[in-house]
Amino acid sequence: MNKNFMIKNRNTRSRAGDEFVRGTLSKHRKEFGFVVPETDKNGDIFIPPPGMKGAMHGDFVEVRLVSRAETDRAREGVIVKILKRAVTEVVGTFEKSKRFGFVVPEDRRIKDDIFVTKKNFNDAQRGDKVVVEITKYPDRENCAEGRIIEIISRAGEAGGDIKALIRQYNLTQEFPEKVLAEADFAANLVPAEQLTGRRDLRDQVIFTIDGADAKDLDDAVSVAKLDNGNYFLGVHIADVSHYVAEGSALDKEALKRGTSVYLIDQVIPMLPKALSNGICSLNPKVDRLTLSIDMEIDGRGKVLSHEIYESVINSNARMIYDDVSDMLERNDEDLKIQYDEIYPHLVIMNELAGTLRKARQDRGSLDFEFDEAYITLNEFGVPETIVTAERRIANRMIEEFMLIANETIAEHFYWMETTCVNRIHESPSPEKIEEFKRFLRSFNIQLKGSTESIHPKALNEVLGKVEGRPEEHVVNTVMLRSMKKAFYGTECDGHFGLGVKYYCHFTSPIRRYPDLIIHRIIKEAIHGRIDDKRYKSLKKKTDTAAEISSATERQAQELEREVERLKKAEYMSYHIGEVYGGVINGVASFGFFVEIENTIEGMVRLDFIDDDYYDYEPEKYRLMGRRTHRIFALGDKITIKVHSVDILNREINFSIYQEGRKKK
Repeated sequence: MNKNFMIKNRNTRSRAGDEFVRGTLSKHRKEFGFVVPETDKNGDIFIPPPGMKGAMHGDFVEVRLVSRAETDRAREGVIVKILKRAVTEVVGTFEKSKRFGFVVPEDRRIKDDIFVTKKNFNDAQRGDKVVVEITKYPDRENCAEGRIIEIISRAGEAGGDIKALIRQYNLTQEFPEKVLAEADFAANLVPAEQLTGRRDLRDQVIFTIDGADAKDLDDAVSVAKLDNGNYFLGVHIADVSHYVAEGSALDKEALKRGTSVYLIDQVIPMLPKALSNGICSLNPKVDRLTLSIDMEIDGRGKVLSHEIYESVINSNARMIYDDVSDMLERNDEDLKIQYDEIYPHLVIMNELAGTLRKARQDRGSLDFEFDEAYITLNEFGVPETIVTAERRIANRMIEEFMLIANETIAEHFYWMETTCVNRIHESPSPEKIEEFKRFLRSFNIQLKGSTESIHPKALNEVLGKVEGRPEEHVVNTVMLRSMKKAFYGTECDGHFGLGVKYYCHFTSPIRRYPDLIIHRIIKEAIHGRIDDKRYKSLKKKTDTAAEISSATERQAQELEREVERLKKAEYMSYHIGEVYGGVINGVASFGFFVEIENTIEGMVRLDFIDDDYYDYEPEKYRLMGRRTHRIFALGDKITIKVHSVDILNREINFSIYQEGRKKK
């Protein structure tokens, strides 16, 4: 039977005995999609383009399953009814003629433009970023129609493209008036009566170390070497819960947002600036309320004892990563003189950080070495430079201190038998580990241990074996893809990647809600206020906070990646024809992906390689030419030329400039 005829039949006919499933449509920009069933646990259902029935991404639909005799796929179907529309507004770029216009959606999963009649322009001009309300949904013959209800930014306005993406994700940088009023009320100098019951640390050498651009400074540190040879580490975190009362408008808005979102030169803060950049930020030379944890740590990196208490500090200095790293790495004399009071403490910190790092590595904690992009935009929002962000000694030092503080707080909660928002990272599935083992065999590397219950230490040994070798980057990449995503939960299920049973987020309450609610629980525990009734109330609140925070974190990560992809594509559009060295970091049947030195990734499509016909060998992560036996394999170094860029779809295409040859 003609396959096209079969597809047509599948769209138009229902028969006795047909099976129907309801679920949510996840649509791809190439017009196909998958329906995630509401209750059916037999897997997602593939929907080919002719089977869409005008459905849009996110719609709740009813699907008729196609019989296995009509498809090669495990599950395929056609949409027979749209039960609930998910999209009522679309963010996009307005294009117009004299009598009508179109909105080209920012969301690449919405393939069709939205038609707008002249009377519904509402002052929108060509190139504006707008919001269009859908007045008529698409069908097989007609595209969607709508009217402009909001102008996000005018054509060419700096940062307008990022603002449009923010609006697309239904986020906003603005706060409700009531929330701002509460923040302004709290944002006063620390009055004397607020210090009652707090330990006064204002005479101690305590300081912050952050990036040069940071404005929300939520952690400060202090350190000393004890007479018994052990280390004393103090981690002092902004006491945000003092200013954000439970159940207040501020608290509800912070929970709704869940996290701050950082988008190159724009921020969507969890809390208003009066708090995040003001009274809660541990700025230098001013009194600030904090929640402190002091830890005594021995020479093996083990926490022997700890104490948690409310405090007040006055930060000695606002240090930045580069300055601290220059002193410790390069022995910069001018900086050592400038920070003569602090430098001896930095030396001890560096020594302690090394001890903590070794202890983590010994227990199997995974340290993935991935380059991150540092993007700079000019005054017009155009990307000027994209380079690899440096992760230097000071960055790693503060990271170690925050990790040990988070771990110690989580264990403290566990033994108190009170509720907590834990950071959970489950062990990878046996299927993923088996696949990773097969991949490692191509490099003659053995992964020790059982596939069913792999230990992070075994994976860490692999990372150690490839360190400094050409395949290091690709092994790190494939291993990370084998991992599950971390999330928030109230059970103490451990953190596989860190190799610990107890872990939570405590150190960033300005920008993460789980940290904020943990601070509240700590303070109530300190003052003995958690009885059975309060425990039940807090359990409900932590369950809710964990669920919302996991969802908002995923959304924030997706938006951050989308903005980064946008600016990388825009940057490369100015460099078409230029040549770069790179590494193959992904292989598919239609081509391979290459990451160049500045972390930008593009694709070399097989359509661009005309010297042979290439077979895809997925089990070996490579493409091989039938006649030439030329191989393009995961981890290979290659030189490419920028071929073309599609900014709208965030696609960067490379072609081969010159490459080495490998024989079978």
